[in-house]
Amino acid sequence: MDPFGRDIDLESGIIEGASEKWTRYLSDMKNMYQDQEAVEEILDSEDPLLYEVYEISVPKESGQLLHCTTILYPGKVGNEYYMTKGHYHERKDTAESYLCLSGRGYLLTQTEDGDSDALRMVPGRLVYIPPYWAHRTVNTGDEPFVFFGVYPGDAGHDYGSIEEIGFPKMILEEDGETVVRKNPDYEV
Repeated sequence: MDPFGRDIDLESGIIEGASEKWTRYLSDMKNMYQDQEAVEEILDSEDPLLYEVYEISVPKESGQLLHCTTILYPGKVGNEYYMTKGHYHERKDTAESYLCLSGRGYLLTQTEDGDSDALRMVPGRLVYIPPYWAHRTVNTGDEPFVFFGVYPGDAGHDYGSIEEIGFPKMILEEDGETVVRKNPDYEV
């Protein structure tokens, strides 16, 4: 493999020459939102795009660094903001870093023991996710929340654990304000 360079549009988040692109719609994440009536009401008329991920693939092996951009669109299901699915890494001893390029939101993190945090993200803010921490992002703004991520090539993704247990914290809009609340359905 030779060194390479790619251009990233810092506003849109699109990577020139991205070799992979994933999209997640509400129907892909309908069971992850608290207000299931709101989910069904939205899905009765549309299936909104929640986020896209653009990745430049490198070999998925030790020593390599995958890098990607995520574009998380603005919106809410009930009073819960649009979010990414969230995951642990399959190789739990791997870390990840995110750099917010545009928009604003939060990074939710948790351990299997139930420790959790909610870190604010704004343009220029770098967040570090240590090994053994699951992570999910939430768009709390009215424009796309775009961030750049870097993680080990052999880290992998474990979405299933999050689908089963969720996150201990939720980000909601209450009375026009963004608030972090305990998830009433979360159990360790």
